Amino acid sequence: MALVLLPGLNNLIEDISEEKKLPSQVVEAALREALLKGYERYRRTLYLGINDDPFEEEYFSNFDVGLDLEGEGYRVLASKIIVEDVQSEDHQISLDEVMQVADDAQIGDTVVLDVTPEKEDFGRMAAATTKQVLAQKLRDQQRRMIQEEFADLEDPVLTARVIRFERQSVIMAVSSGLGRPEVEAELPRRDQLPNDNYRANATFKVFLKEVSEIPRRGPQLFVSRANAGLVVYLFENEVPEIQEGSVKIVAVAREANPPSRSVGPRTKVAVDSIEREVDPVGACIGARGSRIQQVVNELRGEKIDVIRWSADPVQYICNSLSPARVEVVRLVDPEGQHAHVLVPPDQLSLAIGREGQNVRLAARLTGWKIDIKNSQEYDQIAEDAIVSELISQREEEESLQREAEERIAAEQTARAEEDARLRELYPLPEDEDDYPEENMNNEINENSLPISENETKADETNEVENLSTTQEGGTR
Repeated sequence: MALVLLPGLNNLIEDISEEKKLPSQVVEAALREALLKGYERYRRTLYLGINDDPFEEEYFSNFDVGLDLEGEGYRVLASKIIVEDVQSEDHQISLDEVMQVADDAQIGDTVVLDVTPEKEDFGRMAAATTKQVLAQKLRDQQRRMIQEEFADLEDPVLTARVIRFERQSVIMAVSSGLGRPEVEAELPRRDQLPNDNYRANATFKVFLKEVSEIPRRGPQLFVSRANAGLVVYLFENEVPEIQEGSVKIVAVAREANPPSRSVGPRTKVAVDSIEREVDPVGACIGARGSRIQQVVNELRGEKIDVIRWSADPVQYICNSLSPARVEVVRLVDPEGQHAHVLVPPDQLSLAIGREGQNVRLAARLTGWKIDIKNSQEYDQIAEDAIVSELISQREEEESLQREAEERIAAEQTARAEEDARLRELYPLPEDEDDYPEENMNNEINENSLPISENETKADETNEVENLSTTQEGGTR
């Protein structure tokens, strides 16, 4: 068959490659596969209305499509095995037929033949199938490349440019590195900062939150401005001591989207130093606040508290409530991580923060449940009684949970033992090969004792009833 011409084939591949941000080799492979699917559709349409489709799922596995970029066309090729008696014309060819063009051909050899149909015979249905398959294959390749490109990034913080707006989301253009093409990423409403001004072409630092699959949309990148990882990245870039390893960020608690508009975004960062002579808080703040100011500017004025981490929970809780001044920290339930913090009356509102934001962030940072108390009105006896009741309630709940877990474990063990016993008595077909022949002979000998016919029937009836009951219990 002659080459089926596709005028402008090279330009088509280049245009698709540029539009989809895919290598030309990937586009060529997708086009070959799409044309092959179109050929399959052409062959199947020949049987429409005549009889059932005779082709199995892997019937066309020996077919391929060859692109001729210079001639701007394609051919459909079939690999056929040389045989004496042909059973399938699509997979086999007779030795006599091959000998007419190749004298040295032997049975069992494989030949590649051109089976390209005429362009007029290809049909509209086959052409539509080719177009659909090509679009799907290109989407699959985009998905694979985006996932491979962004899934294992060492640096999850990217520079993003605002492209457009969809509903409450901001669509941004991001790139995984220098010279790499930009792809679209979505910044959902919940991951935006209230102080950001998302105007067209504005650039922001964003945290790559997720690479996920969206039905009918392909791969989608989700980025965030509210993730705590963005704060860590900004400090690492601004503080040389963190890059060198002498200062480390231990914990971060961030409330980028407070529940009320009257409360601004706020973050608490706990830092520690490996070397004694290095002040971790001072290193993060910098001279006259120069370093932390860069972070605040990038986060559009978000308030940031840098506190020193401590292995002592009392000291750590005191530091976490900064800038409030704390008098006493009582660890009323160390096991349950519950603490009472006593502060002077004039520090009460500052320790709690507007709408409880300060103490809420301190609790997240330390992992302790913190109750702020007025030191002048604190009744220790009454508070201890309340705490004792809470401790008893917690211990009772933990005990019930342990009992439930132990009961479930015991039931699973008993069920496994019962299943093993039943498989030993009544082996399944797949167990017969492993069933010891000696045990079978012993059972036959033991069951060969002379008993009356009535006793035999009664025992068989009881055994069937017991087996049915046991199996029902095991199923539950």
